[in-house]
Amino acid sequence: MSPVQEESAPHDTVDMFDDPEMMSHIRNVHRRKSQLAYPSPPVEAATKSAKLAALHARLYLPSRLPLQTLARTLVDATADGNADFNNESLATLGHDLLTYYTTEHLLCNYPRLPLTVIFAAMYAYVGPKTLFAMAKEWGVELAAMPGGEVDPGFLQFQRVDPGTHVDVNADLQSARPYAAQKNWRKTVTSKIFYDDEFGDPIKGAVGTGAGTGVTAELASATFVRAVMGAIYLHAGRPAAKRFFKQHFLSRHLNISELFNFSQPARDLARLCARENFEPPVAKIISETGRKSRHPVFVVGIFSGQDKLGEGAGASLLEARERAALAALKGWYLYSPLNPRVPSSMEEEGAAPWKPVYVDLGEVIV
Repeated sequence: MSPVQEESAPHDTVDMFDDPEMMSHIRNVHRRKSQLAYPSPPVEAATKSAKLAALHARLYLPSRLPLQTLARTLVDATADGNADFNNESLATLGHDLLTYYTTEHLLCNYPRLPLTVIFAAMYAYVGPKTLFAMAKEWGVELAAMPGGEVDPGFLQFQRVDPGTHVDVNADLQSARPYAAQKNWRKTVTSKIFYDDEFGDPIKGAVGTGAGTGVTAELASATFVRAVMGAIYLHAGRPAAKRFFKQHFLSRHLNISELFNFSQPARDLARLCARENFEPPVAKIISETGRKSRHPVFVVGIFSGQDKLGEGAGASLLEARERAALAALKGWYLYSPLNPRVPSSMEEEGAAPWKPVYVDLGEVIV
């Protein structure tokens, strides 16, 4: 090295460390290398994510819910196995809250619903497919791969490898007697004790920890449940219930379309016998074009002087079946005026509790 180079070398080194842009670049490189070592974004990265702040504002979440917790709800257990940084515990709490609020809403507003219809309504309100659709409506984007360098505003989970067979019927060790016998009869009532909140057998998850994969539907459903649990922990029960009403009960569900009667006339006759009503009788109310190609018959179902239902059809048999179906729906879709739910007693200044209407249950044929 020449004397000129020896004299200029220390000065160049000093100038390089005095350059703020160069030092900022060096710090960013070291920070990125440290982030690559994490399975999920570090906690301090949540305050710098524009996606996360936009999601917080878009959902109109309480100000007491910090961005760090919202970022944690977006980290699935398959992305980060550490329970202190994933959303598994929050999702467990949110799952219980969603199930409880939905159940009390259905039972108090429609006390005569059959169990099969209750299970179907539960799935329509808080099922995994519904929660997956909600996450998409909220604008949540999926990360290609989890990692510490990923923006905290992305939903991070380990995806199922292409070509992997997802066994949706993989059951856990169930408490149901004779669960291994496929031909064993399973009653509707037994589903309350042995199955999940949707009346389905308890299924083992495809992925249960870091390193295994889950589907986007399951990861999105876990995220929505975790958001519900996070709101309950940070903002309290009133905020959680308000969030449930705004995002879940506000979704229109036509419960009348969930019924599926194979023999409505027989079921109506059994119902009238149980309630000590007069036997139902079908009567023609009006008709037109009996001898034409497109006749229309209007038939009513009467119990004494009371008309239970009315239906129209191209034949007398079809009109009678529709009338019986309308009568059954009118009975099972009964809703009391101004019903209260048990969780309303937790509010400050709540009125004294009045027992809700309890029906005898569906007709057993």
